[in-house]
Amino acid sequence: MTPCGILLAAGGGSRMGTPKALKFDADDRSWLRRGVSTLRDAGCAPVIVVLGARAADAAALLPSESADTLVVESDWQKGMSESLRSGLEAAQNLDAVAAVITLVDLPDLDTTTITRVIGPTVQSDDLRRAVFHGTPGHPVVIGRDHWPALIASLAGDSGANAYLRAHHADHVECSDLSTGRDVDYPQA
Repeated sequence: MTPCGILLAAGGGSRMGTPKALKFDADDRSWLRRGVSTLRDAGCAPVIVVLGARAADAAALLPSESADTLVVESDWQKGMSESLRSGLEAAQNLDAVAAVITLVDLPDLDTTTITRVIGPTVQSDDLRRAVFHGTPGHPVVIGRDHWPALIASLAGDSGANAYLRAHHADHVECSDLSTGRDVDYPQA
C-alpha cells in the first residue's frame, strides 16, 4: 500500500492578501498545481486537496481529469485543524497506509524532500516530520494507526504539532534539500 497525499490549501491568506491556493510562482505555475504534482511525483496517490476560501476559484486551477480527491472545508476560518481533519476523514475512505501532509505555500518543497521523509518503506504506525536546521516543518507522514486519535485531538490553528510532539514523531533532517519556509507575505 502506498501513502496518500494531503495538500492543505483552505486558508484565506490574510497576510498574503488572497488565498494562497490562488497564487502563482514566477514561472506562472499555480502553487496549487505545483503542490499536487510534487506529492504525486513522490509516489502519493491519490492526493486529497483541501480547499476553503474561494474554493470554486481554486478548484478551477486543478486538472478536471485528475483522479485526486477535492475536499471543500466550510469551516476553514476556524484554523488549520479543520482542514487537516477534513483531509484525514477523506483519507479514511482510501486504502492508504499513511498520509503525507503538506501545505500549499511551500515554494521550494520538492519530490526529493518528500521521498526522504516517506523513507524506503511506510507503515501504518509511522509518524515522521521534516525538520530544517532542527526546526519542525512539512511534509509530515502520519500512519493510518494515528488518524483516529489525531482527528480527535485537533483544535484551533495548530494542526498536528501537539500530537507529533506528544507522540515523539521521528525527525528527518531536510535542510540540505530545501528551506522548509512557507510564504506568508507577497513578494517584494
